[in-house]
Amino acid sequence: MQYLVLVLSIIAVVIIAKIFAWPLKKIIKLLLNIGIGLVMILLVNVFGENIGLHIPFNIITAIVSGTLGIPGVIALIIINYIF
Repeated sequence: MQYLVLVLSIIAVVIIAKIFAWPLKKIIKLLLNIGIGLVMILLVNVFGENIGLHIPFNIITAIVSGTLGIPGVIALIIINYIF
């Protein structure tokens, strides 16, 4: 009887870990993408300084560059030139 409880407990822990691991992976991936977007915006600001290009880093630009990646940074550059 003790072995049955042990096996069922292990199975329950594995199932609960799988349930909570999925959203955690998505959050970690989003944070990693936001970090990469930050680096890309900083590179654009450093190298675009000569031509007067500056993209401020705030929550909106972080979300755009984090979710869209390189196309998001390019879109931010285009929006900067338009407005």
